[in-house]
Amino acid sequence: MQFDDVNIGGQLNVGTGIAPAIKQGAQKINGSMYAEGPVVFGQPDTYASNMATVMIGPTTNDDPDCFQPRASYGISGAIPSVLRMKGGCMIEGDLYVTGSVDCLSVGRLEARHSVADGLPKKFDIPHPSREGYRLAHACIEGAEVGVYHRGRVRNKTEINLPDYWKDLVHMNSISVQLQPIGAHQDIIVKRWDNEKIYLQARAGMPIDCFFHVYAERKDINPLVAEYEGQTWEDYPDPNVFMAPDDEERNILDERYRGPRNTITK
Repeated sequence: MQFDDVNIGGQLNVGTGIAPAIKQGAQKINGSMYAEGPVVFGQPDTYASNMATVMIGPTTNDDPDCFQPRASYGISGAIPSVLRMKGGCMIEGDLYVTGSVDCLSVGRLEARHSVADGLPKKFDIPHPSREGYRLAHACIEGAEVGVYHRGRVRNKTEINLPDYWKDLVHMNSISVQLQPIGAHQDIIVKRWDNEKIYLQARAGMPIDCFFHVYAERKDINPLVAEYEGQTWEDYPDPNVFMAPDDEERNILDERYRGPRNTITK
């Protein structure tokens, strides 16, 4: 039979079987549909074999009133659950998410995280000077959450620290390295505060040197370098695993505050 239009006010059943979710008989849900499957929507030859219960391909309708859609499958629903899935999900292609993602780290993802936690933190880019080569650098690591400030001081006796350091680092964690340029100058660090490093050189000798200033951050709890556990999930401060926008996250939580790692004054 062929029909131009079919309107079903009750229920449509294709194949055999009873679907409890949509009920039947006097209790049936009007407007519901059951299909035993497999079912193909869209371009008929998109799938060469029976790959799934529901197979959706591109739209092939060439009716002049049918605009070609940008996607084969569209979902719009109410928060919090627009789409619910049970079981595994295989994606052959890219996944684009414009909102937030919250997921458990298991399987291959967890294996990758475990490897990454043990490897150096690095960048790997095409080599800027040698064609056919790559360039990889790794971060220097230490038992503290530290920051540094470096540069050159010439004909001055003070190193100005960044303005925000007074709120970012412990002043009594500061350490300084100096490298004289051109001649021995007998430069020493006389003192320091949260704004400046004060230098002194041999009498009558102008100062010209490179400098590195290091300090430990105070806006977060000190790093616990050694702790009892079997995996990184045993780290003793749970706040580090919370999302940045989690209202319960407190990176200065006194309950998990360990001892300072660097004290120089």
